[in-house]
Amino acid sequence: MSMIPRLLPLLLLTAASPAKEPAREDAPSLPFFETLRAADLRLATIAYRLTTANAALCDRQQPQIGMPIHALTQYGPAARKSAATAFGFESTIGVEAVVPGAPADRAGIRANDSIVAINDTAQPGLPGADATEGAGARDAAEAVIAAAPIAKPLRLTVLRGAQRLPIAVQPVAGCRSRFEILLGSGLGATADGAIVQIGERFFENYTDEEIAVVVSHELAHNILRHRDRLDAAKINRGLLAELGRNGRLIRETEDQADLLGIYLLANAGYDPMSAPKFWRQKGGTIDGGLFRSRTHASSKARAEVLEAAAREIAATPTRPIIPPVVATRDVPLR
Repeated sequence: MSMIPRLLPLLLLTAASPAKEPAREDAPSLPFFETLRAADLRLATIAYRLTTANAALCDRQQPQIGMPIHALTQYGPAARKSAATAFGFESTIGVEAVVPGAPADRAGIRANDSIVAINDTAQPGLPGADATEGAGARDAAEAVIAAAPIAKPLRLTVLRGAQRLPIAVQPVAGCRSRFEILLGSGLGATADGAIVQIGERFFENYTDEEIAVVVSHELAHNILRHRDRLDAAKINRGLLAELGRNGRLIRETEDQADLLGIYLLANAGYDPMSAPKFWRQKGGTIDGGLFRSRTHASSKARAEVLEAAAREIAATPTRPIIPPVVATRDVPLR
């Protein structure tokens, strides 16, 4: 799972700032990096819980190990030295955090381990001063992990204080999706079929259970292949998104994601009532009130529908529950 994209020039921005230029020329402090790590770990923990508990609902799966990784090249030149110190980079790819109790944790992987090989694929060493900035190295490493067999141990070679350690991690099956905190997107959240992105402001004043409501909704979009199905139906998601057939089909996918999302929450051990509670208490902030997009139901309507679903879920003792909406993922939108 990938976390906060760090492509801003010096990574000196406050969480809510969408600016592209740094506020000053000095490097970020250690507490700044630890704030990033803490937010990434929160999202990684929620994502691991949702993807593994709902593996039975996903026909597209990948190994899940509970280990968000990042690349030193994701940090701008002025921030790179401080990032290397804060995160212990001894090679380009590093372990940012480890989800407690997840396979990586059980295998002995630690935060600040540096990865030099994944199975038989060597990972790049420390980047030179002229190295290209970006997340390409991290994305390539994640692709190797995602393509690995779920039933076999994932063989990692890590550097820890210059000591080279071979570590085998036995993954568990989980829904195939990546997860990112997107700086500068406020309270936005999106899913494109492969990645769930969630705005940084959710990690300021929202509980993990509230964040899980948002993440489960976006993960539901990926499970139901909404992006591909809307594209196949030639739906306009731009200026004409709210009109006619465009608005009707986008609204249909949003309603489906709300419904599946509450099942994802329940299967992962969250209180399903947290979804209607979220929309009643926080919905006005999220959906924009009178100015909300008509491609989404109102907060009040969402809460009422989800409360009814939560009551049905509470009366069903078996887990995981696979709701009928899952069967629609291959049905064309019309």
